[in-house]
Amino acid sequence: MLAISGDPAEDLVLTGEAGLPTIHLTSRRKMQLGSGDPIIGTVQGVWPGIAPEEAGAHKAGPTSSVWIDTNTGFLRAVRAWGGSTVWIANTPPEKTVITTARYLQAIADAAIIGARWVIAFDGGLAARLGRREEAAVGTWKRMGALLAYFERHPEWRTMREAGQLAIVQDPAKGGLLSGGILDMIATKHTPVRPVPKERLTPQALTGATMAVNIDGDALSAEQKDVLRGFARGGGTLLNGPPGWKDPAPSGSAITLEKAELERLGDMWRDVNGMIGRRNLGVRLFNVASMLSNYVSAPDGKSALVQLVNYSDYPVDNVTLHYLAELPRATLITPEGAEKKLEVYKTEDGWGVDIDRVSTCAAIKLEQ
Repeated sequence: MLAISGDPAEDLVLTGEAGLPTIHLTSRRKMQLGSGDPIIGTVQGVWPGIAPEEAGAHKAGPTSSVWIDTNTGFLRAVRAWGGSTVWIANTPPEKTVITTARYLQAIADAAIIGARWVIAFDGGLAARLGRREEAAVGTWKRMGALLAYFERHPEWRTMREAGQLAIVQDPAKGGLLSGGILDMIATKHTPVRPVPKERLTPQALTGATMAVNIDGDALSAEQKDVLRGFARGGGTLLNGPPGWKDPAPSGSAITLEKAELERLGDMWRDVNGMIGRRNLGVRLFNVASMLSNYVSAPDGKSALVQLVNYSDYPVDNVTLHYLAELPRATLITPEGAEKKLEVYKTEDGWGVDIDRVSTCAAIKLEQ
């Protein structure tokens, strides 16, 4: 197997003629979405984590929450195209000392969406590993342990986005950008299901109670009919403002320009107003420094809520409220512990409490 970085199409032709399996790591906008390839990938990604600003302050996005740089929204959009495993080969920022916690966050940021981060060391860590320095070896061992944790659960990658909110979006536009509407929703811990407009059918909206149509002008008449049918059936539908266009990647950019972010802020206020404080599958409490992903098994008999902590310290007393009739819960951590959690009834479903989350954790819900 050969992994190739870059966009030239001739690389694929040459390796294909030789019969050599190829993983092509391209720019985001040249990924072969929907190709059916077992693995697709990109070299472009943001470096995950809470980015500090000057004087120790943290930047905030349109959500008014502390902003977490993440690739999860982009990876969700890509995985909505099918069963391809996604590799993301983003590298540490230059001239920056990356702590062990930040490396673990990079691994988990991709893994909770069912993707894989291609391991890359900053120059300092690579040099210290070459000298077998104890601290550097310790970092590598912790990275290896976290990778092994996700590899012990390959069934998690077969689960698909759950929840009652669907986002209809052109994957060649905003779906390829980080910091867009999918990431904004993620900061509110509302489970969201991207639906590529090319795959918009009544079946794709099964189980959804709300849908957001990002760029209505991009839909065909048949696709618009699907959304009208969803609304007639009792679903809540939010369309983008008249004339509003979902921003597309420009050149090598993978994040929104300032002007686009400000325009998207108007759209976000409408989405946030529609969502409110409703439980659309899962609600989480005391998770300001975290992101989550809620997925379910194809048979509906189990589901999984994964958490990633982007702070440098453990978070205590996390609470999870969920709607599914799955009254058994188990906490699974990278440290190898599997702990049965006490499940209690809430006003609209079930609840569990998690004592502590270090880097990441998974809560498995079962019948």
